[in-house]
Amino acid sequence: MITRVGCVLASVVVLSAPGTAQAAQAQAVQAVQARAGQAQAVPDVMAALGDSISTGFNSCGFYVSCVSRSWSSGDNGEVSSHYLRLSKLSGTLHKHNRNFAVPGSTSADLLGQVKQAVAAKADYVTILIGALDACVSTEQAMTPVATYRRRMESALAELRAGMPRARVFLASIPDLRRLWQVGRSNPLARTFWSVGRICQSLLAKPTSTRAADTERRDRVRARVIAYNRAAAEVCAAYGPACRTDGGAVFAYPFTLSHLSKWDYFHPNIAGQRALADQTFKHGFDWIDPR
Repeated sequence: MITRVGCVLASVVVLSAPGTAQAAQAQAVQAVQARAGQAQAVPDVMAALGDSISTGFNSCGFYVSCVSRSWSSGDNGEVSSHYLRLSKLSGTLHKHNRNFAVPGSTSADLLGQVKQAVAAKADYVTILIGALDACVSTEQAMTPVATYRRRMESALAELRAGMPRARVFLASIPDLRRLWQVGRSNPLARTFWSVGRICQSLLAKPTSTRAADTERRDRVRARVIAYNRAAAEVCAAYGPACRTDGGAVFAYPFTLSHLSKWDYFHPNIAGQRALADQTFKHGFDWIDPR
């Protein structure tokens, strides 16, 4: 199968037909081969790790996970997940999509999920974790940044020990304050947040403009930014086998149209599709090695 890197290589060969200096042709081919050397072979097994966002929670029913709509490992064509995009490149991944994410998970649960991914021999792992380290009952209950970093380091060390050649993609945590911004004027959203006690560290008193509440929301947002920075640094230390989205998910302008009407918190199918788009285009360059 010819992939985009293979097509570029073929184009260079064609354009360097007889009459072109051999040295120039060799240089061009070498440049494309170097680029191809940075690309990754399509994985044989992939695994989604994280919390309810990666299980497609509330994207197709009332308070249930819908893994077929996961931005990472789902097989729903409307989402166009990492799994479906990679499956189009190579048949090696077909039906080898695992989802070990669990609703309610925090960074404390990531190590256990990594162990499952290692047992499944996943050579491509996506991770989106940390929203629930910040979305807690009170601001004081948020996970310290140092703890979050340490847990990320332990999880990736476990993955490297068990699957040394695994590729890792770390998605940034969405901007939780934006959730408040787009939903605060919606009575249904406010009702769900209040009755369900959803993310009260940020979403408590959603209509309040008092300085104390504004500053609280800013501090929760700052904690999410710190988590994302810590994850990016851990990823960089892991080496070229780890990529992040460069903050794309955090920066994405999510609207109410991306949120489940079951809770106005989790992504619906449009939100999952946006996550898939933003993350995949910032990830690895893939090739089919066949």
